[in-house]
Amino acid sequence: MRTALLEVSGLKAAYGPTEVLHGIAFKLDEGGITALLGANGAGKTTTLRAVCGTVARSGEIRLMGARIDHKATEDIVRLGVAQVPEGRGTFVNLSVEENLKIGAYIRRARDGVARDIERMYQYFPILAERRRQQAGTLSGGEQQMLAIARALMLRPRLLVLDEPSFGLAPLVVASIFHIMETVRREERVSILLVEQNAALALELADHAYLLETGRVVMAGTAQEFQRNEQVRRSYLGI
Repeated sequence: MRTALLEVSGLKAAYGPTEVLHGIAFKLDEGGITALLGANGAGKTTTLRAVCGTVARSGEIRLMGARIDHKATEDIVRLGVAQVPEGRGTFVNLSVEENLKIGAYIRRARDGVARDIERMYQYFPILAERRRQQAGTLSGGEQQMLAIARALMLRPRLLVLDEPSFGLAPLVVASIFHIMETVRREERVSILLVEQNAALALELADHAYLLETGRVVMAGTAQEFQRNEQVRRSYLGI
C-alpha cells in the first residue's frame, strides 16, 4: 500500500475578498500521479497555487506528514516541490543550459548538477541539440520540455504541472506525456497534474479528482473516471 506524499484537507483559497476554493480535500500517493479535472474556473490552477504557497490559503496541507500550509513558497520548494506553471515561465534571454542550471540553484548539494543536466538531455534529446540556443527562440513544445526539465533539476519529490499540453500539437503532447511516465518511474517523482485534456490526463494518472466551482464533486481511480457515464459525456466527449 502506498504512503501519502501530499494530503490536503479543508483547503480554502481566495483572491482578495473572493473565495475560490471552499474547503477541498485530496491526497497524492508517493510515486503516484494525481489529476485534477474540471471546467475552466473550477479552481484547478488555484489549487496548485495554494499547494505551492503562491495564493492566500487556509486549511491543512501536509507533505510527507509535515504541515506546509504556513510556509513561504521558497521554503516549500526547498522541501522538494517543483512547479511548472501554465505559460512555462522559461528565462527567455538565457540559453537552454543556463535555464537548467537555474533549476538547480536552490539545491543544498551542488555536486551532480552537470550529471543531472546530461540526464535531462537524455529525457529530452531536442534540448541537447539546443543547449546553447536562447530559450525564447524555442518552439512552444521545446519551451514546455525545458520548463519540465528545469523543474526536475531540483530533484523534487513532487512535480506540480499546470496545463502541460496547452497550445501544443498532439504529437508533441504525446511525447511529453510519455516522458512524464518515464520520469515518474525512473526518478521516483510524484506528479500533481492539472490538464484540460481529461482523456489524456486519465491515461497518465492513477487517481483523479473532479472540481466544480471550488469543490471536489468526484474522486476515484483513473479507471473509475473513464468508466463513469457523466464524466465520459461531459469531459471525455464519448
